[in-house]
Amino acid sequence: MNKLMVKNNSKNERMSKIPSNWNAFRLKDIGYLYSGLSGKSAEDFTDASQFSAPFIPFTNVANNFYLSIGNMRSVIIYPTESQNYVKKNDFFFLMSSEGYEDIGKSSLLIRELSQRTYLNSFCKGFRLNKKNIDARYLNYFLHSVFCRNQIIVEGKGFTRINLKMEKINDLKLWAPPLNTQYQISKLLDNKTSLINDEIELLFQKANHYEKLKKSLINETVIHGLNKTVSMKDSGIEWIGKVPNHWNVSAITNLTSVVSIKNHPDEELLSVYRDYGVIIKSSRDDNHNKEGANLAGYKLVMPGYLVINKMKAWQGSLGVSEHRGIVSPAYITCKTNNKLVERRYLHHLLRCQRYIDQYNHLSFGVRNDQWDMRYEDFKYVPVLLPPKEEQKAIADYLDEKTAKIDQIVITINQQIENLKELRKTLINDVVTG
Repeated sequence: MNKLMVKNNSKNERMSKIPSNWNAFRLKDIGYLYSGLSGKSAEDFTDASQFSAPFIPFTNVANNFYLSIGNMRSVIIYPTESQNYVKKNDFFFLMSSEGYEDIGKSSLLIRELSQRTYLNSFCKGFRLNKKNIDARYLNYFLHSVFCRNQIIVEGKGFTRINLKMEKINDLKLWAPPLNTQYQISKLLDNKTSLINDEIELLFQKANHYEKLKKSLINETVIHGLNKTVSMKDSGIEWIGKVPNHWNVSAITNLTSVVSIKNHPDEELLSVYRDYGVIIKSSRDDNHNKEGANLAGYKLVMPGYLVINKMKAWQGSLGVSEHRGIVSPAYITCKTNNKLVERRYLHHLLRCQRYIDQYNHLSFGVRNDQWDMRYEDFKYVPVLLPPKEEQKAIADYLDEKTAKIDQIVITINQQIENLKELRKTLINDVVTG
């Protein structure tokens, strides 16, 4: 391959410092991109046909440095079809994502597959055609800070971030002689494996506390704090028995939809799956860009129920403790504070039993396009203890969940520290 002319300016400062026996090149110089599945409808994604074949879902690419062989789905591929299929040492790039952190992320297939396997339509495949590049080394380079920065600045979009194929093709890369590439990839496989094992243990620990929190909320909002009270059948199959003195109402009796606009100077709010309604600027992991004109955004007052109707099935709703504005795509509801304690309602509507119901009420072609209509949501039953008991339940859950959240925050910080260590290690080794 031809060595590229590299100027010593701020943009290419890192490239000017590579060892003299390393070659600089672009991705398109060492292989070619190919497309994933095309021309498929929702009915084609099934394992019930004699023509069903495995394909790689985008989540497999997003979540794995090396592709997971056990994480495949099925699609019908008829004998007359011409679809690209994957091979060992192919790379897969995420061309669309919800945030900049995942856009352009790559995953490498390092094993032979037992049957012909295809690629989802949201990714592009890349196949090497040069023998002087080690696939494992290249995948590490594609995850280096230098390379990720090249990709992230090319992502475009608002609700979803998209990447053009030519931006992947034009990635600037470099590599040492082949034997050195082998040595680097072997070293990094060993070092990162140890870090990954530590991260996995911490993930399991955090998941344990998250499950504990969900279980605590489910048990408390359904059965209350007093375990000795008599119980009755709620008449709702997915809820079961509740304390005998509790009432059952419905969303429509406790909330009313409001849509107050023309408050563009208010604080921007966002709805998080894990937290509910938060101040958008309080998080640095929300890459959704607000619209150019905020006059159409909806006003939210403390006590308002806010629902991201396209992600309610994931738990993206909550009762706000803040004043501000949210996307016009969200549903905003005023709650009746005479009947319901807002913090109790927040915990109740975000418990897993309720989220499972939002899943049943949401429809769409793809998961990321599912939509829950308020006309269906408003009939969701609401358990109503006496107001003082609602407050006691809310106080108890606020205290207990805050303690669990703090433990999880500490664990997640340890995970982030290990990820940063891994990222620094990869970057320092593959960039010479």
